[in-house]
Formats: sequence, C-alpha cells, structure tokens
Amino acid sequence: MKSRATAQWEGDLMTGKGKTSAASGTFRDAALTWKARTEGAASMTTPEELLAASHASCFSMALSHGLAQGGHPAKRLETSCTVEFGPKAGGGGFEVKASVLEVKGWVPGIDQAAFAQAAEAAKNGCPISSALKIRMSVTAALQA
Repeated sequence: MKSRATAQWEGDLMTGKGKTSAASGTFRDAALTWKARTEGAASMTTPEELLAASHASCFSMALSHGLAQGGHPAKRLETSCTVEFGPKAGGGGFEVKASVLEVKGWVPGIDQAAFAQAAEAAKNGCPISSALKIRMSVTAALQA
C-alpha cells in the first residue's frame, strides 16, 4: 500500500504560498504559508497539523488492535495529538520538537494501569511513531 500527497509552492519561504492535496481526495488544495506555520492562520493547514492527524490516527489504530489482541476490545478511543514546531535550540533553522498524544478510552473489563500500559505499547509500536525520531509522550485516561 502506498499513500500519496502533493504540494505546490510559489515564491520564497517568508512571503510565498502553497497548497497540498491528498491523492485520495479527502482534502484538496489545503492552503499553506510560512506565517500559518509559525503563527497560525484560519483556514490554513501546516505540515505539523497533518503530522498530528497522522500520528493520532495511527496511534488509535495501534491501540485498538493491541487492546483487542489482549482480549479487551475498545468501545471507543478519542485521541488528540499536538505536534510542536519551532526554532532549533542551537539556532539555524526550525524543527519538529515533540509529538504529544492524549487518549481517552472506553474499554470494558480493563483497569487504568492496563490501559496506560497498552497506550505506551501502542505509542512505541505505531508505524508513525517509528518514523519519528523526536521526543514523544502519551497520556491515557480510561473512561467509565
């Protein structure tokens, strides 16, 4: 399975603009600018926002699978991911600094410790986590 997306950019980094699209058609011509990336802008996305969506999705799938394999299929998982982007500590450019996952789970027959352990395993085992070489964390909250 291969996934594909495209991006177009016009102009220089600071004043230019671009757009990105997924081959699947789930999003088309999502607007990009440097200002949106560093300051935020309504109706625009960033590579880091797309990465956060990817990490949250992948983690949720991995956790769902791990829980089911352990005999406790989840009724529901709600995952959010915040990707931090900013200047490099030593100067000279920017970097993705962290990915912070937070998950709430409705999982019958499991306790908080087991849920947190499953979440940690999913964080370490999801393919997007494996692709990232940055500090990562996960907070897991089992819901009644």
